Amino acid sequence: MPKIILENVTKKFDKFVAVDNLSMTIEDRDFVILLGPSGCGKTTTLRMIAGLETPTEGRITIGEQVVFDSEKGINVPPGKRDIGFLFQNYALWPHMTVYQNIAFGLENLKWKKDRIRERVNEMLALLKIEQFEKRYPSELSGGQQQRVAIARTLAPSPKVLFMDEPLSNLDAKLRLEMRTELKRLHANTDSTFVYVTHDQLEAMTLATKVCLLDTGVLQQYDPPLVVYNKPNNLFVADFVGNPTMNFIKGTADIQGKTAKISMLGTTFTFRADGEITPVQPAVEENTESDGGVDVVVGIRPEFIRVEQGKLEGKVYTTLPSGMETTVKLELGEEIVTSVVFGSVDYPTNSDVSFDIVGNGVVLFDATSRNKIAMGSLTME
Repeated sequence: MPKIILENVTKKFDKFVAVDNLSMTIEDRDFVILLGPSGCGKTTTLRMIAGLETPTEGRITIGEQVVFDSEKGINVPPGKRDIGFLFQNYALWPHMTVYQNIAFGLENLKWKKDRIRERVNEMLALLKIEQFEKRYPSELSGGQQQRVAIARTLAPSPKVLFMDEPLSNLDAKLRLEMRTELKRLHANTDSTFVYVTHDQLEAMTLATKVCLLDTGVLQQYDPPLVVYNKPNNLFVADFVGNPTMNFIKGTADIQGKTAKISMLGTTFTFRADGEITPVQPAVEENTESDGGVDVVVGIRPEFIRVEQGKLEGKVYTTLPSGMETTVKLELGEEIVTSVVFGSVDYPTNSDVSFDIVGNGVVLFDATSRNKIAMGSLTME
């Protein structure tokens, strides 16, 4: 299987820039998910790699073949890029049986009948749909139709499989089941998957790497746990994670690897893993008269531990779900979120103590919105 390289790829629709100077490498056998809010450019990026959309600028390489180069005038059509594309609505032929749908592309490629029969049987077994071979799409559930669509897409052994929100039409339970099947399918086929979704849970559970876009600009391209634990900026931190990260504004007096941070009406000591350097220290509006730097402290809900610690707050509300409970805490004018694991509940407006634990606290520069350090936070 090949790797895919995008170099300075831009797509403009008149004056609107859908994708802005995107460079990334999708390695052989990766499961890369293009993630982001609606209109961020993820589907446009997928369509440009597949050849269904023509970039305005840049270069795209699949394996050893340059499939697009704006300077050299190269633009290989989709049919010659040796890729498979799974659409959101599956696009199955309603008048064809499951077998005929899967065999359709192979017949167009002039495969011999016995080879087609062998390959279709392989796909039916791989997707566990042998019993539906003679049924029509209208006789199948959404999940079964999706398996047929995947089988049809995989049948010609494409170099890369592209998927554009393939689970969006399924109910919550079936989506969970199909995530499991897609992850196993990726492992069993050794294929390169490129997948579009706006669902961060799908990205976290399926991807080997997440490409997070916002307004056409790449924000972070890393394995999902790196994106979650070490977000590059406030957008990434806010978009990935449910419940979302807590963001608390403060002022920091930075001294090397430590900082005194004033927030929540008290002073905290932040101990970083390395040097703390504001991204734009020379900008006047980023510096207060007393030498403090405006910062945003990012704390994941699991790092706020309720019922122990020096900090005091009131329970604003609780959202128990059985396995865990989301607890909203009121601290003056701030509302922060904690996750307590287990079947627990707290009365509204009750007093609780809590603490901030672990080394996963993220310090952001308030002006640039970029991460400037990671470390631990303790109350003075």
